[in-house]
Amino acid sequence: MNIATNGLSATAQARTDHLAIAELVKPGSRVLDVGCGDGQLLTLLESTQNVDGRGIEISQRGVNECVARGLSVIQGDADTDLVDYPDGAFDYVILSQTLQATHRPRDVLEQLLRIGRHVIISIPNFGYWRIRAYLFAFGRMPVTRNLTYSWYDTPNIHFCTIRDFVLLCDELDATIEKATALKPDGSRNFSAPWWFWNLFGQQAIFLLRR
Repeated sequence: MNIATNGLSATAQARTDHLAIAELVKPGSRVLDVGCGDGQLLTLLESTQNVDGRGIEISQRGVNECVARGLSVIQGDADTDLVDYPDGAFDYVILSQTLQATHRPRDVLEQLLRIGRHVIISIPNFGYWRIRAYLFAFGRMPVTRNLTYSWYDTPNIHFCTIRDFVLLCDELDATIEKATALKPDGSRNFSAPWWFWNLFGQQAIFLLRR
């Protein structure tokens, strides 16, 4: 099967947020996917953008699944192991739906900006209006299609809104080159001020540079 056919197959099976991330990556780039899970995003990038992809994943199960896909992935922890990578080692460093699960998000983001010439971050938005409404109506931490864990077993230990992340970028002097918010159906929000995205975006994707 040729690259074009592989790309069509990967695109058809890909998550909407992964497709949005792939659009931000230039073909032929050197990419590090931090917290790459089972390797779906890396597979998409390699098949559609022909990237030189590498991954780091904390779970052995995830590493095994990536290796089974033929991906170059090692076991490691974003909180502790990013210091081993040299400055500017990758064209893009990606952290997809993982920042909120790290112990020191600010330190992790600083490391990503050091390692990558560009950084792509996607986050769930805990300021989304349905989450606010659920808390107001029921007084309980919500469980949704996008946030599927109960409060006592969730890997999400730092709850972050879109606005929180924008302010963190300001603190780190990180330039936001592009950004988009996704609605529950996967469609993208039109151009709007941050307060609108913070209320109506279920998740957000940012392209950053130092």
